[in-house]
Amino acid sequence: MTRRYALIDRDGTINVERNHLSDPDDLELIPGSAAALRRLRDELGLGLVVVTNQAQIGRGALTPARLEEIHARLTAMLEAEGAAVDTILHCPHPPEDGCSCRKPQPGMALEAADRFGFDPSSAFVVGDHAADMGMGRTIGATTLLVLTGHGAEEIERSAGATDHIAADLSAAVDIIATLIGKG
Repeated sequence: MTRRYALIDRDGTINVERNHLSDPDDLELIPGSAAALRRLRDELGLGLVVVTNQAQIGRGALTPARLEEIHARLTAMLEAEGAAVDTILHCPHPPEDGCSCRKPQPGMALEAADRFGFDPSSAFVVGDHAADMGMGRTIGATTLLVLTGHGAEEIERSAGATDHIAADLSAAVDIIATLIGKG
């Protein structure tokens, strides 16, 4: 059987929403998010891919090198708590570019599925935006809206694409555990 994956948004889901995070020193994990990722991987056996829209690159407000610094710090912070992800994918385009990789488009999810060899429709998509839910719905995945970050404001906008609503990433993992029969 092919390993299942969770595609997880970054800002507002794993780390505290900072409104266009641009400084690695401003990175702060949401309490419990590293433990939730660790549980997804170690207890539930899922692969983990972070998928994040980073329009600030396309707008010239964030360099690719600076984004790499942010992701290196995020990886180190997660590792310090015994958590790890398989990769972090990002879309550098602003919405007006109309690319296929910016959520809610499926580009990053399809790239992850191709790279790691999993069926996107068997994945779980967790995030705090309607765009996350839209990407998940497009690939046929199970979608979980977390109420951290912008989640509480996105309930109505994401209504047709959201399968489950959870207080935070830890609560989303509880739902996933139940769904795969390990809850």
